[in-house]
Amino acid sequence: MKSRFAVLLGLVIYLSLVPMAMAAQSATTRAEITHLIDAVERSNCEFLRNGSWYDARQAASHLRNKYQLLAATDQIASAEDFITKAASKSSFSGQAYGLRCTGGALVSSAQWLTAALVKYRGELAPGGATQPTADAVSHTVSCRR
Repeated sequence: MKSRFAVLLGLVIYLSLVPMAMAAQSATTRAEITHLIDAVERSNCEFLRNGSWYDARQAASHLRNKYQLLAATDQIASAEDFITKAASKSSFSGQAYGLRCTGGALVSSAQWLTAALVKYRGELAPGGATQPTADAVSHTVSCRR
């Protein structure tokens, strides 16, 4: 009985820390990460994780869960941290994640998400002009359409 109480108490404490840790991030960081996860969900791409393929909705759910866990321990300070620490490889196997979109080649999730972040930031910039910094931008365009 005491062990159930301890587990329940631990869960309550953990869940109460998640919003506080996420509150330490800037609103911009949260918005960027939310945008990236939503972009995966809307992409209709397939997501490769540990040798298995998942649909875009499952991929987004997985990335959202990893983000919340890392944010709860204050490990995510930027969208780049999210990409590097949560969205580019398996925490268990170390295998890189990938995305394969309709008619497209397999690209690493890090490359796809970085391109999506560059595009998003460009859309928010005055004039809406993007400043591509990686070849990955072309992959994002082909994957998202």
